[in-house]
Amino acid sequence: MILYSSELTTVETQYYLQHLIAPRPIALASTTNAQGNVNLSPFSFFNMFSNRPPIVIFSPVRRIRNNTTKHTLENIVEVPEVAIHIVTYDIVHQTSLASCEYPKGTDEFIKAGFTKKQASLIKPPLVAEAAAALECKVTEIKPLGNEGGAGQLVIAEVLCMHINDSLLSADKKVHQQNLGHVARLGGNWYAKISASNLFSVEKPNTQLGIGFDALPEHIRNSEVLTGNHLAQLANVNVLPEKDGSFNEQIENKYNLHSFAKSLIEEGNIHRAWQVLLCSVDPSRSLS
Repeated sequence: MILYSSELTTVETQYYLQHLIAPRPIALASTTNAQGNVNLSPFSFFNMFSNRPPIVIFSPVRRIRNNTTKHTLENIVEVPEVAIHIVTYDIVHQTSLASCEYPKGTDEFIKAGFTKKQASLIKPPLVAEAAAALECKVTEIKPLGNEGGAGQLVIAEVLCMHINDSLLSADKKVHQQNLGHVARLGGNWYAKISASNLFSVEKPNTQLGIGFDALPEHIRNSEVLTGNHLAQLANVNVLPEKDGSFNEQIENKYNLHSFAKSLIEEGNIHRAWQVLLCSVDPSRSLS
């Protein structure tokens, strides 16, 4: 199926994009207007875009049904500050409740059962229950259009970060496994990021990976190894040489590649390379 945006309604475009471009982190944004009225609302059109200056961007999209703007955006126009909270599993249902379109002037902190906490540098309050929060000043609001569904990019500089001490190691590094991020998908779907579904991808440090084009042909054209497997082999800095002390031999090429595949999935890239570099000896099989 090929879908052309020009032939889709705004609702259809939203449906497909929000299901395909996922998972998305969720910003729970606290803002205030000139009168001091507080608003709290989540946005999944959100991410970081710069380290120096530290910039995050989120987008309160104009409502499709009536082309009105969100109270968050209206508040930021009056008071260009925002507290962005990272949504984790233990506050996801309260966060969803805060997304209700309550009348202007409603305090979503009260509706969603959150506790206000005074920020260090900005006027909008923090959510005390959040594991991490960013105090930001808004540097620019960039409209992407004036029709319903048009994004309104809120570009914000991070002035201060609050991180729950329970998430930090003794050397002040974040325990990624303990944070419990929640991500937005399409419709009513979310994703829970827990220790059991995290994995690491090793990257070259100071040298470049050799790349697919440097893989020996019999490895590159394997019928067993997938692109992910080959990429891990191609991530070494130099093409490995056969280790003379490595004597494992496999009865055929298919079994050789299958064994290497299992080693790669265990993270044993060195041994996988040695298996693949072994000569095939039909008289022996791996025990």
